[in-house]
Amino acid sequence: MTRILLLLFILTFFPLPAFAESPEEKGLAIAVEDDKRDNGFGDFTADMKMILKNRQGEESTRDIRNKTLEVEGDGDKSLVIFDNPRDVKGTALLNFTHKTGNDDQWLFLPALKRVKRISSANKSGSFMGSEFAYEDVTSQEVEKYTYKWIRDETMDGKECFVFERYPVYKNSGYTRQIVWLDKAEYRIYKIEFYDRKNALLKTQTNADYQQYLDQYWQPNEMFMLNHQTGKSTLLKWSDYQFRNGLEDSDFNKNSLKRAR
Repeated sequence: MTRILLLLFILTFFPLPAFAESPEEKGLAIAVEDDKRDNGFGDFTADMKMILKNRQGEESTRDIRNKTLEVEGDGDKSLVIFDNPRDVKGTALLNFTHKTGNDDQWLFLPALKRVKRISSANKSGSFMGSEFAYEDVTSQEVEKYTYKWIRDETMDGKECFVFERYPVYKNSGYTRQIVWLDKAEYRIYKIEFYDRKNALLKTQTNADYQQYLDQYWQPNEMFMLNHQTGKSTLLKWSDYQFRNGLEDSDFNKNSLKRAR
């Protein structure tokens, strides 16, 4: 009895040290919480303006519509439709994102009147001449990466987690990405992308976040700067509409050809 009382005394006043969370465990926990906060939106539609700028500062603009469907137990499905200018009008990209394994992507080219499958080896290629790669325009599922928390940091007055994520996908154009995620609402404000030589390739910054359905945060602007070419792409989002009743039948290869 005396030994038990002594043990209780020691544990009460001299507790055993807690096991420290490793940087990898903390990075994964942050990613899981971020994903959890984004679950349950159902579907949404939105308009997007894509502004391309070359090294000389010359601009070209494209008008795009986006439809996204949340899939239970897997990654999201999305359909991206180009409306302007005339030379890309009717072009459409269909994405089936998967939590594990390669994503499925198909591109409809109206000039050729055919659907082209994007091979798993070409996901690092430029999406329609922009600084966003095909692998950037699919939903970023937790299982697509491994993680490592680096530090906490204040950026533009916001307390952020800073962590690295490493693509599991073997054909990724990136060795790693560094993400700045604010602690208050789990919004991504910056991502640095490092190429296969581990050199800084691009930086994405998100701005002007707006909340929908009292839960879901979406940036109205996403800016991607390519440090190696001097080119940039600005995506300006507008007119988000959630829970439109979209179904699987709105996201198949036939829907690519119907997109207008």
